[in-house]
Amino acid sequence: MQPELRQKRIQDYLNRVEFASLEELAREVEASVSTVRRDISTLESAGGLRRMHGGARLINPHSEEFVFNTRDTHQLPEKEAIAKVCADLIRPNQTVIVDAGTTAYHVAKNLEPKTPQIITNSLPVALFFAATNRIEMILSGGVVYPRLGVLVGPLAVEAFSKIHADVAIMSAGGITLEGVSNSHGLLIEIQLAMMRAAQKVIFCFDSTKLGRRSVSPLCGLDRVHTIVTDWGAPTDLVQSLRERGLEIIVAARNG
Repeated sequence: MQPELRQKRIQDYLNRVEFASLEELAREVEASVSTVRRDISTLESAGGLRRMHGGARLINPHSEEFVFNTRDTHQLPEKEAIAKVCADLIRPNQTVIVDAGTTAYHVAKNLEPKTPQIITNSLPVALFFAATNRIEMILSGGVVYPRLGVLVGPLAVEAFSKIHADVAIMSAGGITLEGVSNSHGLLIEIQLAMMRAAQKVIFCFDSTKLGRRSVSPLCGLDRVHTIVTDWGAPTDLVQSLRERGLEIIVAARNG
């Protein structure tokens, strides 16, 4: 593939997902990581993107789809109902990984009575617990991505590869019978490390995510233990997921 075409594909891909790891971009354009690194340097000189540790990101993304504060206003009653149900699944004093999704953030806000040890790469979760003396909170390392309120990159992945937790509370872009998917490769690498570190994996999906396939595959259904969703979940998909052996808990509209 000619460098100009390869660089256009890299730019087009970043226009869709905002940021990506070198490995993800290398797979996208079927080139080596070293080649992609040179392409990113060329594109950075043109002003369209910026290198970051382990990957690249857009300088001026056009979409608000991935902004944490914007996403947190979507399906708010459903997220709050899911959060209360999910928090009830956590036993006192457990070690809990909380990922950087907005639904996971709502779960975290309901966890204080359980006095867990929380491990996260979410800046909103870290800020929420910063002023409390009841919760021991561990924040991963990594590169700050402000629009998502998240720490990303190899340092974040490494942090979760060195810990053990009782439960991981996760969220993602969608789930189908083929598996779970999410919007960003860098998030996926961290989420996989979170899941490997946890004895039990709980995914929280508002009902708009059920039956939806997002940009990048995250994992198969065999990696998931429990799904918590809301009253709008399609009953046929819920039943099919249960037949695959997953525990599905549906939060009621009125609690």
